[in-house]
Amino acid sequence: MEIPVDVHELLLIASGMSLGAVILALVGVPWVVIRLPADYFSQPERHTWRESDGEPLFAVFIGLLKNMVGAILVVLGLIMLVTPGQGLLTLLAGLLLMNFPGKYQLERWLVLRPGMLRALNWLRGRQGQAPFDHPDT
Repeated sequence: MEIPVDVHELLLIASGMSLGAVILALVGVPWVVIRLPADYFSQPERHTWRESDGEPLFAVFIGLLKNMVGAILVVLGLIMLVTPGQGLLTLLAGLLLMNFPGKYQLERWLVLRPGMLRALNWLRGRQGQAPFDHPDT
């Protein structure tokens, strides 16, 4: 049994997802960047909020939700690499949401790319936040 697919409808859906990803990135990235502590990238190891006392069930729920959203964004990013959309940006956002070994080193590596730390500090400065400390390599 073959399901008929309307190409125009498929392109409309893909375009809507692309627009949604762009809006999410334009709103979400600055929101996260200004809430991170200034020493976020300069610490030798990541200290996670899940290590603190409190509600372990809530922490597990939030961790699962964050990883599921990240996985969905990774899949959408891979799809948008070959269709219209912000595939690379969506893929990167999904990877940064997920938890996996080596993620902190990946974040630090990305921040050390030319201009990246300057751009993040510009975002923080617009909201009156202290600039990030330079990560030691």
